[in-house]
Amino acid sequence: MKTRTFQLAALAAALTLTAACGSRRPPQLPPGPPTGSETGTGADSGTTDPNGTGTTAVPGSRADFLQNVPSDRVFFDTDSYTLTDEGRSVLDAQAAWLLRFPDTGITIEGHADERGTREYNLALGDRRANSVRNYLESRGVPAHRMTTLSWGKERPEVEGSNETAWAQNRRAVTVLPD
Repeated sequence: MKTRTFQLAALAAALTLTAACGSRRPPQLPPGPPTGSETGTGADSGTTDPNGTGTTAVPGSRADFLQNVPSDRVFFDTDSYTLTDEGRSVLDAQAAWLLRFPDTGITIEGHADERGTREYNLALGDRRANSVRNYLESRGVPAHRMTTLSWGKERPEVEGSNETAWAQNRRAVTVLPD
């Protein structure tokens, strides 16, 4: 009888905990970086050119940034936050653009692939974002214009558990406001 009462009490406690956990809403996360389909849309992204053949980005806008720099992201080797030569070249172009538009602030998002613990990847994403920030600052972009954010492995660019997906997810992304 004692065993049966204990089992019922344990079951009731487990159900109570499960119900309490199930009623909690997940934390609200800020929106991620724009996808290719979102680029070039929005009020400040551009206007139709005089010939009506496409859009011309408003100078200083996110669309202008994406049209005039090679990429909004740099990639890293496994377990590394050291910039590659290609990454430095991309960041040189970003710095030049940012220096032309001194009122534009940016957020640098650090990301990691799915391997490793959540804590490890958040720390690695932070180091990647700060590596980009420090490089841009060394090129003349004032620190007060930049914020960093680590997503760790929480926002993969590519789903998958292979080297191709992992390579795309080991990145830092420079995000401009809409």
